Amino acid sequence: MNLLDVKRVLIGEPFPSSMEMHERLDKVRALAIFASDPISSNAYATEAIMSVLIVLGSGALALTFPVGLAVASLVLLVIFSYIQTILHYPDGGGAYTVAKDNLGTTASLFAAAALLTDYVLTVSVSTSAGVRAITSAFPQMFPFRVEIAILAIILITWVNLRGVRESGTIFAVPTYAFIGGVLVVIIVGLVRYFGIFGAMPIEITDVVIPAQTSATGFLYVWIILRAFAGGCTALTGIEAISNGVRAFRSPESKNAAITMVAMGVTAMSLFVGILFLSTHIGLIPNETESILSQMTRRIAGTNFLYYWVQFFTAMILFLAANTGYQDFPRLSSFLAEDSFLPRWLQNRGDRLVYSSGIVALAIISSVIVIVFQADEIAMLPLYALGVMLSFSLSQFGMFRLMGKIAHLKPGESIHTKVTQIHYEKHVQWKRIVNALGALTTLIVFLVLLSTKFTDGAWIIAIAIPIIIAAFSSIHRHYGRVAAALSTVGLTDESLNEIADVVIVPIADIHRGTLLALKYAKRISKNVRAITVATSPEMKDRFMTRWNRFPQITTGIDLLLIEYDFRDILIPLVDYIEHVNTVEFCDKITTVVVPEFIPEMKSARFLHNQTANRLRACLMDHKDIVVIEVPFHIDSQLEKIACEVELEEVVEDYVELQDDTPIAPTDDSASQDE
Repeated sequence: MNLLDVKRVLIGEPFPSSMEMHERLDKVRALAIFASDPISSNAYATEAIMSVLIVLGSGALALTFPVGLAVASLVLLVIFSYIQTILHYPDGGGAYTVAKDNLGTTASLFAAAALLTDYVLTVSVSTSAGVRAITSAFPQMFPFRVEIAILAIILITWVNLRGVRESGTIFAVPTYAFIGGVLVVIIVGLVRYFGIFGAMPIEITDVVIPAQTSATGFLYVWIILRAFAGGCTALTGIEAISNGVRAFRSPESKNAAITMVAMGVTAMSLFVGILFLSTHIGLIPNETESILSQMTRRIAGTNFLYYWVQFFTAMILFLAANTGYQDFPRLSSFLAEDSFLPRWLQNRGDRLVYSSGIVALAIISSVIVIVFQADEIAMLPLYALGVMLSFSLSQFGMFRLMGKIAHLKPGESIHTKVTQIHYEKHVQWKRIVNALGALTTLIVFLVLLSTKFTDGAWIIAIAIPIIIAAFSSIHRHYGRVAAALSTVGLTDESLNEIADVVIVPIADIHRGTLLALKYAKRISKNVRAITVATSPEMKDRFMTRWNRFPQITTGIDLLLIEYDFRDILIPLVDYIEHVNTVEFCDKITTVVVPEFIPEMKSARFLHNQTANRLRACLMDHKDIVVIEVPFHIDSQLEKIACEVELEEVVEDYVELQDDTPIAPTDDSASQDE
């Protein structure tokens, strides 16, 4: 079984391009794929608020509910903005496309860099949070948290490489099982809390924790803002649908917008329910058990429902990483199309997914998991920063787009850089909503940057400008390539001439080198064979064998270099460079390299790598063309075995097996070819 067979078993048979429409997502699968991140954030968003407020003492935890409602209101604003983005930019791209169309290239690169870091951290944070859900139920697994997270990344990568539709089918079950399980817990909790139908009341904890700081005035407001910013982790992943509009079935924009609404309603219903119950039954955040786990245990006990919620919480937190797997490769393809990332990120694999982007995401996120030891709380300051920056840029971009639409009259339409816009009603109200959302997310971004800077946010603050610099460098490179390859004003005289000389480096005379010499004589009358002898015996042996084949060697200039060192590549490369730069300056020199190839790949490492090393040395020379003449050993042996005795074949093969000079024995020097 070769590597291709293994790939087919793991990934599946390739899809033809005509199956692209078949691989697109319906709304049910799309919600499971794109909404798993914002829905799963309910597992830790409430806890993120409480973890800040607890410094004011247990009494301040009552503020969790109003702060959470403010977060929910912001979520609704952002969802409204992104619905507008979906409808106006049906080709996808989200914040990157909106910023490019309305705010300029620099702003779009900031949005792209923020989003890419966000998607990488989505994978790292989600898998780490999934591990925490497992270790909350099974504390004995805690020492293996990093290994579990890496295994989860590998499995999610594998599923995504198999195709979008298949991954949507697989991820639908845990997503909807999580939603159903948590909804049941919330309903049971509300019934028990309000005593509906005479239900048994929930045990309410009244633990008093003293304040760690006495905050008044500005400091008090600052802590509230920090809690609000922490709760904004509930916004992560909201932009995913706007980036992947083209993954939906037709009509793409309509289906994507409906899925966005369903995602918002579902995620916020769970969020508000968890907020209310956790604050009204006296839950306290701690490092060993999540708030969701405490709430479920308090309401339902340690029974089937508890383990159902914990299991599918872990599953959806793991699978929330899939949001990154959907959008990181897609955004990378947009950037590659605009020449800001390597062009190969545009290419889709056998299963019509952006395989290179998927693999790159898996590698980067695995490194982050290892560095942070699968601690999602430590990663959250990095996580939210990029999210808020991209939200702010996207909504400022939509604010400007609505301003353009406001100047249109009924029936009018204009083309922007990216899309076509038409007259709309109630544009001013939409502008107000976009402006309010943009200002709020910008404030959250600044709060996060200032309060979490020393906790790790400085990494993102430094990484984003570095990524933008890399974008610009790649763009300049492709610009230089395009200018160099341009045919504008091209004439025959402006192209480099091809020198009428072919150089054939050879180490010995055998079937492979003779074949290369015959090939060289077919393409040029000026053929030069060059060999390096490191001893007198080697020189005599080579000349004896050279003279035995006059029908091939006649008409070929032989240059035999006597060399007193072991690295024979030095004189070979020096001579080729001399021919290229002195004899045939500004002309293309052709080098024909004979190379024998064993049919078994595992046998290739047994031989010297002279041909490979020579190609590597000549690769950076702009006017040197290297042509390989392969000689397949095993099939040739089978052919020769039909003509002569096998023993003679083996002796000659042993003598001539390498492509570098070897010290001959007296017997081998006298053998016939």
